[in-house]
Amino acid sequence: MLTKLKPNILYLPLMKSNKLNLFDFTMIVVGLVIGMGIFRTAATSAKYAIDSSVYFSAWIAGGLIALCGALTYAEIGSRYPVTGGYYKVFAYAYHPSIAFSINCIILISNAASLAAVALIGSGYISQVFFDEPASDVTKALIATTAVIIFYAVNLMGLRMSAKTQTVLMIIKISMILMLISALFLPGAEPVAQTVPVAPVTTSEGIDWMKWIQSFGLSLIAVSFTYGGYQQTINFGSEVKEPSKNIPRGIFFGITIIIILYLLVNLSYYKVIGFERLGQEKEIATIVAGKMFGSAGANAFSALLFLSVLAYVNVLLMSNPRVMFAMSEDGTLPAVFQKRSQKRDVFVVSLTVFAALCIIILFFAQTFEAILNFTIFLDCFGMAASAASIFWLRKRTKHLDGTGIFSMKLYPLQPLIFIAAYIFVAISIAVQTPATALTGIAVLAAFMLLFFLTQRFRKPKN
Repeated sequence: MLTKLKPNILYLPLMKSNKLNLFDFTMIVVGLVIGMGIFRTAATSAKYAIDSSVYFSAWIAGGLIALCGALTYAEIGSRYPVTGGYYKVFAYAYHPSIAFSINCIILISNAASLAAVALIGSGYISQVFFDEPASDVTKALIATTAVIIFYAVNLMGLRMSAKTQTVLMIIKISMILMLISALFLPGAEPVAQTVPVAPVTTSEGIDWMKWIQSFGLSLIAVSFTYGGYQQTINFGSEVKEPSKNIPRGIFFGITIIIILYLLVNLSYYKVIGFERLGQEKEIATIVAGKMFGSAGANAFSALLFLSVLAYVNVLLMSNPRVMFAMSEDGTLPAVFQKRSQKRDVFVVSLTVFAALCIIILFFAQTFEAILNFTIFLDCFGMAASAASIFWLRKRTKHLDGTGIFSMKLYPLQPLIFIAAYIFVAISIAVQTPATALTGIAVLAAFMLLFFLTQRFRKPKN
């Protein structure tokens, strides 16, 4: 998804003599996608799955959708390799008002993504300090504290970001492998079923309408977990032999991610049990507790919270730079270009983005509410950005056969991807109409703001 700017890959241009090989690009794809969601979203996905077939189908489908999306974005980046990311692509393929509106939505969705991940971390760390489950307000306060701390750190300037993100990736991969190892732990059997599950079959067979509705709701959380692959748009011209290595790297990378996610979910399924899985929140701690006892569970929770802090940190670093770029282009007021010369910090942009995160935290408070909001906003950006390939193909026909990456089964991949996100948007609108209306209102407000500000913009010389 567009909201999930992953902490391991930043927009760093590469010299032509230092292009990415197949292994490099495969690892980039893996690093872009694997985030913090797998430690929480499995519970939300299971909550809305009426049986395990729906649950595992959603995780497999999410991976296939990610594969289609990554291939689509890779070709967009290959055909239109510009610095400036989505704004430049939207402005080229559509009207500048669409570019402005979608890019603003992406920023808000990034803020919501940060808030959601901070809540994941606060849910885990609260178990270390409180004997009873913490309230939603308490978790929101812990998450807000994390945002404020790293807001202050970023105001002072930060030179350790690359090392921080390397440590983050090591911690995350280690925790994922630990969860997978529970599959081979003898005696880690699930708790007996205590919650009845709605039947998916009737005397006439499978109730397909109920199955599809459940699948759509389960896919919302899965979409959040698989997000990040869209950043392949930034590497289309930086890969050796792109027509060969881009599809291979994406296929290998997404395949690795699907396997890892399915193994983690099988571990949850074995240790926690499907019925209980949908009723819990901090599910990874339960698995860690089964393996290493309460001390091990607390250590796991602390490590995961550290990972969350690093994720919070990198989003607070990257998104103000997007706002600065939009301001330089004239789509945001000039005040967003203000920076501290001494510490090279975008003070106004950083402050506004941090404030957005905190407002969203207290506006929604729960992970599920923020999840629906951020994914619904994503649906606009994902569908619109993927659809730009149809315009780009027409406008860049002269590039065909020049060695750039082009999808083999076009237009199947972008059509599948766009249809999937329309389906997710409909599922959210059916489940939480207020969230959908809020998202539509936000999009309309930004489009109106664009045309209002255009009247007061000074023409460029």
